This record gives sequence, structure tokens and C-alpha cells, in this order.
Amino acid sequence: MMNFDEIQTRGVPVKMWTRHVQVEDEARAQLRKLAELPVVWPHVAAMPDVHYGIGAAVGSVVPTYRAIIPSAVGVDIGCGVACVKTNLRAYQLPDSLAAMRYAIEAMIPHGRTNNGAPGDRGAWSAPPSLIEVEWSQFSSEYEALCETHPHMRALNTISHLGTLGTGNHFIEVCVDETDAVWVMLHSGSRGVGNRIGSYFIELAKNDMRAAHGNLPEDANLAYLSEGTEHFDDYCEAVDWAQRFARTNRTIMMKHAIAAIQA
Repeated sequence: MMNFDEIQTRGVPVKMWTRHVQVEDEARAQLRKLAELPVVWPHVAAMPDVHYGIGAAVGSVVPTYRAIIPSAVGVDIGCGVACVKTNLRAYQLPDSLAAMRYAIEAMIPHGRTNNGAPGDRGAWSAPPSLIEVEWSQFSSEYEALCETHPHMRALNTISHLGTLGTGNHFIEVCVDETDAVWVMLHSGSRGVGNRIGSYFIELAKNDMRAAHGNLPEDANLAYLSEGTEHFDDYCEAVDWAQRFARTNRTIMMKHAIAAIQA
């Protein structure tokens, strides 16, 4: 017995793992448009958290053949979760976790002020030496990418490495069924990843207009075809952003554990 429902489209089917979950009509429409793209194969999958997004529905899995749809990858490239078990036990935690929270917040920039301008509390005003060392592993490759695509350059690069951000990003202190204390966090490639994603979404639109003379029904579903210069450039930029995001989580995890064990 199948544990998903299937929507037939003019393209490939959409497999919906959403039983007992309310799915917006707008998200269903986006899933259909995705499934009708000529580069999508063999189906589109919708997860229980599926909801309306920019171009591609958030919470969808979109396999493609010899092409990439930048909006399906998204603008928080490399977004993910990290979880580490500490040497603390539940009984060692204080009745109030307020001091622990303040210690974490003091060590990790978070949130957003000044519309991301200088002085933004979610960025380093003066990156510590650890951040400078980690950024040195990324800077030369980033400069090479920006030399090819100068409009891809972001305002916040090193200043966002090791910072939490906003939206659904979080740091959480958890206790498991054995009373072990864990730290879990969710974050991605921050402003620099957002800039890469947004830039290539627009570049894909321009490439499709030039190559085909038109765009998909939803212009945000424009794709980059394998074998083209911009396809390879995008793959390189995404790989860089994914590594940035992973390092971002690693730095924050070290700081968060240090804060709660202090």
C-alpha cells in the first residue's frame, strides 16, 4: 500500500507525502508547475512541511535531468541542522536557563538590525581571530567567483561567518531520553549564500530568454542547462556556499557548547 498520494500533471507526477496535512492551494499550483518543466524527472516529491515559496514550493524534492533550477535550490544554500551531545546531564542544568541563554547570545551574533547595514547585531562588527582564520580558507575562492560574476558579491561575508541569522534559524539546548544534554542548531550560508542564490536565479532567467526566447509560466523556475558556462559557475558557487554553511554551523556549535559548559 502506498503511503503517499499522487497528482497527475501534463509532465511527471507529483508524489504527496502529506496525508492528514493541509497543503495550500498556492503550493499545489507550484508543485504542478515544477512537474511540468521538461528537465524534471522522474517525479516531484512533496514532504509534510511543503508550503508556498519563491518559484519552487518549500519542502519539495525536485530531481532534474541535465539542468539545475536555482530557485528550487533556494537562497539559503547549505541550510541545515547540527546536533552535538555534550558531557552534561539533565540534573546539572540550573532551574532557570536564562543565564545559559544570555551566555550563548553573548558569544554568537544573531538577529538583524539596521537592515543588515554596519552595526547589525547579527554580524561581527570586528570578527575575532578564529573567524579570520576560518575565512582565510574561503576568501581566495570567493574572490575568484566574484571576479567572474562581480554582481554576485555580497556585503556580508566574513562578518556573517559564525553567526546565526533570523527566520527559522535557532540554537536549542535539548535533553534526550537518557537525560543527556545536547546542543542543536539550524542555520545556513547567511547573506553571502542568499546573494549567490538570488543572483543565479536572475541569471537563469536571462540565459533562458537568450537560448529559448521565453521563460516557464513562472519565471522563477528558469533553469541552467548542463554544459553551459553558467551551469558550471553555479555548481562551483553552490559548492562554496555549502562549505561556508557547514563551517558556519561548526563555529557556532563550538561557541554554544563553550557557553553552556562555562
